Amino acid sequence: MGDNMTNELHFLSIWLKLFFVLTPPFGLTMFLSMTQGYEEPRRRKLAFVVTFSVTFLSLILFFAGRQIFALFGITVDSFRIGAGALLFLSGVGLVKGNHQIHHPDKTGDIAVVPLATPIIVGPATMGTLLVMGSELEGFIDRAIGCLALLLAVAGIGAILLMGSLIHRILGDRGINVLSKLTGLILCALAAQMIMTGVQGFMGIS
Repeated sequence: MGDNMTNELHFLSIWLKLFFVLTPPFGLTMFLSMTQGYEEPRRRKLAFVVTFSVTFLSLILFFAGRQIFALFGITVDSFRIGAGALLFLSGVGLVKGNHQIHHPDKTGDIAVVPLATPIIVGPATMGTLLVMGSELEGFIDRAIGCLALLLAVAGIGAILLMGSLIHRILGDRGINVLSKLTGLILCALAAQMIMTGVQGFMGIS
């Protein structure tokens, strides 16, 4: 009973972190901006492609952290500090609302680039996925992490699919407020990541 409760809490913690790291309000804002004038079936189809692309990219990053660190001789704690700094800047950008919005040619494929990456899976998200994946030990922890990641991405996909409805309900102001709240949460996660990295780097338990 105790182990099950621990696993459930562990899963919930990972899922919440991953969900906010993927910055759903910002992704939704960009998705709606880049699909202005799209008919709803076309917008839904694009949302599915974006979700699949984010899933594929996130899984690779989540489980390739150890190999990448070993290849470049980088310690996990050093990468925690670097990824935490990027995540903090991303959070500050959301709070200040100064993310740049690009309007690519809508006749091209915008699902993978720029929507899946770098908008949803940007540099800060990539670094965080690498770090979080490398922290998981054993089959059970990795399975929990994988399931949490898949559900977090599914949540992003659901938000994109319901983008038009969410926008009608919340409006630009409501989505902007959610973006700022997400930014504050990202800043807190980044501070914790940097602190953990500094403690590990200095050998402080």
